[in-house]
Amino acid sequence: MLTFLADFSQTFGPLNVFRYITFRAGGATVTALLIVFLFGPMIIDKLRLKQGKGQPIRLDGPESHLVTKKGTPTMGGLMILFGTVVSVVLWANPKSPFVWIVLLVALGFGAIGLYDDYLKVTKQTHDGFSGRARLGLEAVIAAAACAAMMYFGPANMTKLALPLVNGFVLDMGVFFLVFGAFVIIGAGNAVNLTDGLDGLAIVPVMIAAGTFGVIAWVVGNAIFSTHLGVNFVPGTGELAVVCGAIIGAGLGFLWFNAPPASIFMGDTGSLALGGLLGTVAVAVKHEIVLAIVGGLFVLEAMSVILQVGYFKMTGRRIFLMAPFHHHLEKMGWKEPQIVIRMWIFSFVLAMIGLATLKVR
Repeated sequence: MLTFLADFSQTFGPLNVFRYITFRAGGATVTALLIVFLFGPMIIDKLRLKQGKGQPIRLDGPESHLVTKKGTPTMGGLMILFGTVVSVVLWANPKSPFVWIVLLVALGFGAIGLYDDYLKVTKQTHDGFSGRARLGLEAVIAAAACAAMMYFGPANMTKLALPLVNGFVLDMGVFFLVFGAFVIIGAGNAVNLTDGLDGLAIVPVMIAAGTFGVIAWVVGNAIFSTHLGVNFVPGTGELAVVCGAIIGAGLGFLWFNAPPASIFMGDTGSLALGGLLGTVAVAVKHEIVLAIVGGLFVLEAMSVILQVGYFKMTGRRIFLMAPFHHHLEKMGWKEPQIVIRMWIFSFVLAMIGLATLKVR
């Protein structure tokens, strides 16, 4: 919305800064941070009042959770979405269809997560939304987003590029709908599975958002994308503003989610953030790089898949408990150890993901 101020730069020169994505990404970061920081206490108080007992704690989980996390309200993703959406609307260029596609996916996944959180809180059980129904709705939203990207995006939108390989692309054609939807759904649920300890999910999400903010800025710039040998996708540079808003909203949320957490993001936040990251990765044609940058999310998701699959086949378990962060807790690792080391792991993976821009 504020991009219109650049039109008055001939009258007042400094307004020209509103043309620059980097400036507006910084503005979006600060704005989202302030919104969440200022409105956070009010939102937490209202959620605590309405939820009463807060998020139900797994009885088969680490025993410490029954003491340290009992009574903590959930649905904190509402704070993140509120700060992100307002900030993006203010700072992003509304002419880019990718901005609206990404926001609508985040809101759609967030609504699914919100309903799931609502069922869990009101029934005080972990049996929330039907798994099949939830995946079905996610598939509809993700496929619609991919179809919109095919319609509004350039001809190379259906092409898959491989990291570390210069010039080779695979045109998936209509299969892009399936592949893109799979990436978006996978990212949403992988972040959802990672969200289990105070601060564990939000910092890796911010790290991934920062990484893809840089990638979006490069991919949306004809000169830089040509120089680095990556697909140029017009309009995706504005997604750097979205990623900046995620970083700001995430920092604001972390203030309240830092141990001991005053609020959990819940499925409302984790599904929305994961779906948003997946959609950004599909839009900028770096789907495989998302698996590198979001390696922590992949690890957590794979630990659940392997645990469930192996148990069904043999009746035994690979891990003491899944997702993987609970396995580490059962081994005796303290929560801060797990969280901070996984932050470091995510940062290293982000550096590797960024390196793929140059190493081709």
